[in-house]
Amino acid sequence: WGCVLMQEGKVVAYASRQLKPHKKNYPTHDLELAAMVFALKIWRHYLYGEKCRVYTDHKSLKYLMSQKDLNLRQRRWLELLKDYELVIDYHPGKANVVADALNRKLLFALRVMNTQLKISDDGSILAELRARPMFLQEISEAQKNDQNLLAKRKQCEADTRSDFRIGSNGCLMFKNRICVPKNDELIQKILHEAHNGCLAVHPGSTKMYNDLKKMYWWSGKKRDIFEFVSKCLVCQQVKAEHQVPSGLLQPIMVPEWKWDRITMDFISGLPLTPGKKNAIWAIVDRLTKSAHFILVHTNYSLNKLVELYIRKIVRLHGIPLSIISDRDPRFTSRFWQKLQEALGTKLNFSTAFHP
Repeated sequence: WGCVLMQEGKVVAYASRQLKPHKKNYPTHDLELAAMVFALKIWRHYLYGEKCRVYTDHKSLKYLMSQKDLNLRQRRWLELLKDYELVIDYHPGKANVVADALNRKLLFALRVMNTQLKISDDGSILAELRARPMFLQEISEAQKNDQNLLAKRKQCEADTRSDFRIGSNGCLMFKNRICVPKNDELIQKILHEAHNGCLAVHPGSTKMYNDLKKMYWWSGKKRDIFEFVSKCLVCQQVKAEHQVPSGLLQPIMVPEWKWDRITMDFISGLPLTPGKKNAIWAIVDRLTKSAHFILVHTNYSLNKLVELYIRKIVRLHGIPLSIISDRDPRFTSRFWQKLQEALGTKLNFSTAFHP
């Protein structure tokens, strides 16, 4: 399926989808109708309540609303179509090239670093394509400094049944793929051309790997491609979000009395003091912003911390109603939670890695 949403001749959105196995058994009429339903569903927020016109290359859909003999599937879809103010127009297949291009599989994949173009009026591109034999020569020269590839070259010269062979350009080949030596500068040059070159559109790691594996062979290629793509600033800025949307933000209750609601956290990584303390336990009152800074050691047991909490906080200010802290293992332990439950204090934890 392929569909295009347009307004006044300008493209608003494209959409396409591969047929699921069970839908391949649909008759042609149902397939064309399913494509229309697919477009109306994904663009409902654009089309609902608006007058729209549907162009299809299946002429029988033009008379869909007046047909009497409909199967159950068509009747169900017809109920959905009635929610929209639409007019179905027949558009011949040869003229419907915009949507038709979205559901056609590319016959010849664009091969990075191996594309031949004939351009007579663009000197810059011609200059780049002329430099390609020099690049292959660079790979061939680098192969002579790789001991592993030199051994493979001797092997293929001695055994004609080997998967390795020497190509017409002098490069060592593995199953018709160019062998790339362990040269970081050369590998980065190949990856840059395949990802950032004028013939590339910043493909993802999987697409880039599938393109390069047809032409190049080297050990650890998949890992190198993944690391290269993950460091691309453009890809990081424009890639789609795949995370579950965060929930609604819950405001923190405003304290009504001092030391009723407190926050606490550990400040670690400090130099060791003469008293053998290397961390600070910061406990802050949310209303008055007054605080206690208790010197502790990172190896203190939970029993020792509870003793300090009772002596420094509960003895002076009473039992708080709630405590906000991060997800430190000491605060999420069963002992600490049961203690606060017995005291009647509610524990609230900040989100992980985003306090």
